[in-house]
Amino acid sequence: METKELKLTSTAIASLAKRQWRDYQECKPGRYFAEPDASLTLDDAYAVQMGVADLRREAGDNVAGYKVGCIGPGVVSQFGMSGPIHARIFRSELRKSGDILKHDAYANLAIEGEMAVRIGADGSIETAFPVIELHHFVFRGARKTLPELVANNGINAGVVLPNEAATKAHDDWSASRKLSISINGAIIDTGDLWAMAGGALEAIEWLRTDLARFGGSIKPGDLILVGTPLGLHPVKPEDSVVVSVDGHDYVECHIA
Repeated sequence: METKELKLTSTAIASLAKRQWRDYQECKPGRYFAEPDASLTLDDAYAVQMGVADLRREAGDNVAGYKVGCIGPGVVSQFGMSGPIHARIFRSELRKSGDILKHDAYANLAIEGEMAVRIGADGSIETAFPVIELHHFVFRGARKTLPELVANNGINAGVVLPNEAATKAHDDWSASRKLSISINGAIIDTGDLWAMAGGALEAIEWLRTDLARFGGSIKPGDLILVGTPLGLHPVKPEDSVVVSVDGHDYVECHIA
């Protein structure tokens, strides 16, 4: 993916970032994209994403890591577009397995089952584990586009992390095969463990290269969601969500 000249001025990017952050705080993300003349290049969208991240840091939040998205067959088919794209994970939106999530705190809450990794001190993968990714599942444009997805931070709304016992060395997952999502005890989606053919290593290498285009980098301790082959699934109050690998449950959350 080559860097392109930005279509918008730095002033326009900063203004849109402020608007995006305000909309997010009001749980009405991305209202700009409902406007008939809304138009961003992909690099404009990344500039907006970074601008919002700066505003969130100023408000006291921190980036906890990144996600690689829009690559697996489930989401590509569902969205009608293909990445990969990257987005930021924020520390304030990390949840623990078993947490109860308020449905009305999100804009059309939807979940994905996904594998994630933690980056070690030497920059390699320290551990790997399943997670539940949370989303504000809202697209406002006449059609879904990568710039809208990217400017809305990959529609990420947080991550539910497993207990420490569920984390393993990356190589310890080599014999694992199937990732599954269950809602209220019924399996609704299942697929391969990794979205990219080269697994987590390919996802991390792509992310390093793409972040470098914008002067960013992966750091020790970062949480990286490496993509899912599964689809995105809306949930409702009273739903219980479980993500499992080869029939073993690893992480769960409950919707109120």
